[in-house]
Amino acid sequence: MKKKWRYITNIAVHPRNKVPYNYSTVNDHLATSHRYATEWTPQRFINWASSIGSDVELYIQEVLSRKKHPEQAYKSCMGILSFANKVGNQRLINACSRALSYGIYNYNIIKTILEKGLDQLEEDSDNSPTTPKHNNIRGKEYYQ
Repeated sequence: MKKKWRYITNIAVHPRNKVPYNYSTVNDHLATSHRYATEWTPQRFINWASSIGSDVELYIQEVLSRKKHPEQAYKSCMGILSFANKVGNQRLINACSRALSYGIYNYNIIKTILEKGLDQLEEDSDNSPTTPKHNNIRGKEYYQ
């Protein structure tokens, strides 16, 4: 049986980057589905968030600042901001406000708040714990 030779042709050639774990990319060689991501900037997400509400803007700024490279947070920002189309601006503003009070900055917390409807609950004006009403609870007056 004869061997068939295959000739390999280069589709794209890039200059070699000798720094470990780095890469070189020519934007013209990117697939069209990846080109739009090269146009993303932190300011673009901040402006988008600002158009929704100030709490959303602050939340997106926090998400971006928590990563060493802002590009690592782009998908999270895109997911968070896309909730405005799904649930409306006001619910997203409420969810971001609640997540800011928790001090947790990621996509999953916003998703959880919206799924459980926590954004629609009223925040307690005072954060002091309340004792439930019950006949067996004596209260602080008993221990004086």
